[in-house]
Amino acid sequence: MKNTALIMAGGSGTRMKANINKQFLLLDEKPILYYTIKAFEDNELVDDIVLVLSETDIDYFKENIIEKYSFKKIKKTVNGGETRQESVFNGLKELDHCDVVLIHDGARPFVSGEVISQGIKFAKLYGAAACGVKPKDTIKIMNNFNMSETTLEREKLFLVQTPQCFKYELISNCHKKALEENFKATDDTMIVETYYHNVYLYEGSYNNIKITTPEDLYIGEKLLRNICNIDIKKQPQYNKNTKVNI
Repeated sequence: MKNTALIMAGGSGTRMKANINKQFLLLDEKPILYYTIKAFEDNELVDDIVLVLSETDIDYFKENIIEKYSFKKIKKTVNGGETRQESVFNGLKELDHCDVVLIHDGARPFVSGEVISQGIKFAKLYGAAACGVKPKDTIKIMNNFNMSETTLEREKLFLVQTPQCFKYELISNCHKKALEENFKATDDTMIVETYYHNVYLYEGSYNNIKITTPEDLYIGEKLLRNICNIDIKKQPQYNKNTKVNI
């Protein structure tokens, strides 16, 4: 039995205002997705990696990631579905002899080895685990008239990140039930919770951001510089005030 990273890389460039999958945009002349894969490639507890991609991106991925960087743990690429939930299920169906599966956003390139290892440990202990952080800001409930209804207790709030880690049989069976009952969820922890299984929440990192907008690329540059001690080269591919051109 092994631990498999299931990396969801089927995103688009809509909010990034790019004409390419945002995960192929560059940080220090390497695609964002490169750093994401490398985090799992370098973790000795991760046995293999499966990528879920849009069908139109698979050839580009093979040419610009697999062939170029020679990752050893990538075992398979899977076509995504119309929704993230469907894409995850497509990926789960393709996993072989898996004990723990770590479902991770391809656009979160700064996940640490410690967060990955802790996720595996807690998934083995509790069946389901997800990393995250406590919010720094006060969070309010707003009504339809943009008026504040109430203020939530910040100490009880948790901003969930990925990886979300599960015993394979648990998450696979829950996804099957969700499909049968046409239940729609915003993430995989919600699916597990709906079918009466608790999710252990453990400390993630404020560095573990999801790169979604052009502003996130600037934050990503600073994180890459600080975490990896890299002198970031100026990239011609984006400008804060204009459409991204690849």
